[in-house]
Amino acid sequence: MKPRVSLQDSALRNGNFSLRIDPVRSEDAGLYEAWVKYNSEVHTCHVDLGVITVTLSPPNPVVEKEMLLMSCNSSYRASLVETCWFHNGHLGPTSRTFCSLPGALSILRPAMSDAGSWLCQLRYSDNKIISATYSLEILGFDGPTNPVVYAAAGSAAH
Repeated sequence: MKPRVSLQDSALRNGNFSLRIDPVRSEDAGLYEAWVKYNSEVHTCHVDLGVITVTLSPPNPVVEKEMLLMSCNSSYRASLVETCWFHNGHLGPTSRTFCSLPGALSILRPAMSDAGSWLCQLRYSDNKIISATYSLEILGFDGPTNPVVYAAAGSAAH
């Protein structure tokens, strides 16, 4: 897992033997065990790392008005009951709600207003809720629908 894994050597002296993984990948999910020997004592710690992934098709950035599919998956082992998508802190855009069984959200004609933070919330059969955020970028024209630009003859127009 090198070079994505590190220990903070200075923290070890204070009894902190945390493992840092950056960036986390879906294949990193699983059970981790740490053993620390201090004098004649051995201390152990077990951590089960769960990973949630949000993927985009086509990849970020998305071109305005071209269909996009956002998928949300987790390494959690229970049965998935519901997936909800929140845009900029609200459940779906103004009048729509995005909750369904599969972990995917399709937007047929994404607009500039669809850009920003999306939160994927997964609810499982044991009532466990797991979520992750994704920053969606949209490439398009964010201006008047019928722009008119005037330029003097012989000058540059932008």
